[in-house]
Amino acid sequence: MSFDIQENLKRLPAKPGVYLHKNSFGDVIYVGKAVSLKSRVRQYFATPESLDAKTQALSKHIAEFEYIVTDTEAEALILENTLIKKYMPRYNINLIDDKTYPYLKITYADPYPRLVKTRVLANDGSKYFGPYADVGSLNRMIELLNDSYHLKRCSRRDFPKDWRPCLNGFIGACDRYCAEDAPSPKEYAERIKEVSEFLKGRDKQLSATLKKRMNEAAETMDYETAAKCRDLIEAAKIVTERQKVELLSSGNIDICLATRSDAGEGRHARVTVFFVRDGRLTGREIHHLDAEEGASKKEIIAAFLKQFYANQTMIPKEIILEEKIEDAAAIEKYLTEAAERGVKLAVPERGDKKALLALAQKDIQETGALAEDLLTAKKVREEAAAEALRRAAGLPAGGPLRLEAYDISHTGGEDSVGAMVVFRGTEKSGKDYRRFKIRTTDDSGKSKDDYASMQEVLYRRLKRGLAGDKGFEELPDVILVDGGKGHVTAAEQIVSALGVDPPIPVLGMVKDEKHRTRGLVSGDTELDLTQNPELFHLTGAIQEEVHRFAVDYHRGVRGKKVTKSELDEIPGIGEKRRRALLLKYGGIEAIRTATAEELTAVPGMNRAAAEAVAAWFLK
Repeated sequence: MSFDIQENLKRLPAKPGVYLHKNSFGDVIYVGKAVSLKSRVRQYFATPESLDAKTQALSKHIAEFEYIVTDTEAEALILENTLIKKYMPRYNINLIDDKTYPYLKITYADPYPRLVKTRVLANDGSKYFGPYADVGSLNRMIELLNDSYHLKRCSRRDFPKDWRPCLNGFIGACDRYCAEDAPSPKEYAERIKEVSEFLKGRDKQLSATLKKRMNEAAETMDYETAAKCRDLIEAAKIVTERQKVELLSSGNIDICLATRSDAGEGRHARVTVFFVRDGRLTGREIHHLDAEEGASKKEIIAAFLKQFYANQTMIPKEIILEEKIEDAAAIEKYLTEAAERGVKLAVPERGDKKALLALAQKDIQETGALAEDLLTAKKVREEAAAEALRRAAGLPAGGPLRLEAYDISHTGGEDSVGAMVVFRGTEKSGKDYRRFKIRTTDDSGKSKDDYASMQEVLYRRLKRGLAGDKGFEELPDVILVDGGKGHVTAAEQIVSALGVDPPIPVLGMVKDEKHRTRGLVSGDTELDLTQNPELFHLTGAIQEEVHRFAVDYHRGVRGKKVTKSELDEIPGIGEKRRRALLLKYGGIEAIRTATAEELTAVPGMNRAAAEAVAAWFLK
């Protein structure tokens, strides 16, 4: 059953939100925002004569769509921006300079904090508000707050005794923070506290003052001042509108919501996961679960948390739920051990996280039927890809396959490493990923060649699996190697030499001249993947993932080696001092130019150690 576009068009809500158009592979090819999803998304499926050339080209490739409902158009605008940067869709215009919406920051590190518009978030002691989709309103808001509270506007922090105040000081636009009669920092802090409360949405006091000033100006027929106050009130409404798609300083959060459904054959459940990364809502995933009749949402969520996050390489610090679950403490402990740091399950009762949870709950209510259709279409694609892979590997029909893919990464034969990634069916299984440092080298200490390195990795992996080594005992159904016939032959020799029975089929993932996935090699035959779009998409995803995993590991190994060779050879510099120096200076080059006096000031360093470092880099 494919995705029914016409049926899902009927279900679109007349509410603001973001929509994602996808092609037949399930790839996002366009992201857009709408004041009314119902009206906007329908336009893409109108008669071709009524569409412009770009939209006609896009519409031909739309196989399905999904959407996320927001409360306001401003929220939709910000979420659209985030998703475009995440997916880089083919039919969107992507900004190369990667600019984003501005924030308003209060510079608490200054003696007299200022209001500054910025597009960069930094750990500089400032407090950030936003982002704001309406830049004009933000500029007017900064003007309003500076005028209303007589805040400091200039960036200078130190003033000589004979300093003359600038024009702002002469006309009373600020309280002459450059002069001796400047307000005390304590008094100024109270003003900043009120400004902060206003920016958090608690703007009743300032709004009341503005309305009073507007009415007084209107009564005296000072219509220019009244109009300015009116515009500032409107700007305040726009700027202080809660942006639930962004949570500053909230880090990485997942929101997990369960839904029961009686549609289709038997009873089943659905869990939707909303991802907040670096404080930004970046999207969602929908997962289907087989659940017993009568199982509660709490039970579904508890089972999902244990199964889903067991396979994830990145577990967030906080997972938001809509209600408390049994065994929450045990699940938190389980996730904490898996993540190797603290993980918290939370049910927010107020604030930004409660508002974001409410947004997610509203989205699920609006998109329930759509989610079912998307899951069905995804399952059809996955089954087609799995069946095509079975045929390519010469395997009979059956359940989900365990696929293991291998790649080698090095720099001119140095710091050579191997990587193994695992897919169960068409899904990544992060907990099963493995990394290998290549041990087989020539007389110069470099790895011999990719074939030998691939054979070493496969030998070590399969040997441990055949010996019943925990973590390796489950053998793959299919081995995929990044390379052509030579790599396939090298891998098959290891499978044969170890006497694996039945033999594990080996497939080579070959690329074209543009370094894109081209085909699958089996023996002397190459399967042209352009004739099989589902398998092409799966193979490309596997090849990209194993390459990423291998390169990331290689960079880490090489980076540690460079750092170690420079610092660990210096007498008196151990692990703690090495970390302290790198934390202070950020890299070897900065340490190289530092004086002994400067190095002595680093925590954990004494004069002798500092002089040893300085002398080392003077050689």
